[in-house]
Amino acid sequence: MSSQAADLASLAETLTPSQISQNPSLALEKYKKKDAVKVIVRFRAIGNAPILKQNLYKINASNKFQAVIQFLRRELNYKASDPLFLYINSAFSPAPDEIVANLVKCFNTDGHLIINYCTSAAWG
Repeated sequence: MSSQAADLASLAETLTPSQISQNPSLALEKYKKKDAVKVIVRFRAIGNAPILKQNLYKINASNKFQAVIQFLRRELNYKASDPLFLYINSAFSPAPDEIVANLVKCFNTDGHLIINYCTSAAWG
């Protein structure tokens, strides 16, 4: 982000609603920034799914669960047509549009979000 955009973003946090209505681009700058909070995700293979060399990853909390699915497919070198099922805490499969921060807030275990993955349907 350029210094001008950073200045606009900091101004957007301090402006009154009437000032923002006169210049709406200032308010939009605040919402364009990505959340820098990272969460730890632990992947666990189930059944005949390939095991990852590294099973702990840090991802942006503002990502949707779909980004986690795509990330795991890349790590496993799976195509979009290859079956891959992901479950939270061996219990349920969240919707792809669910925000990762919400999942961590509700279902974290020792500060990690545990995601089980397999190549055939296992739970729920």
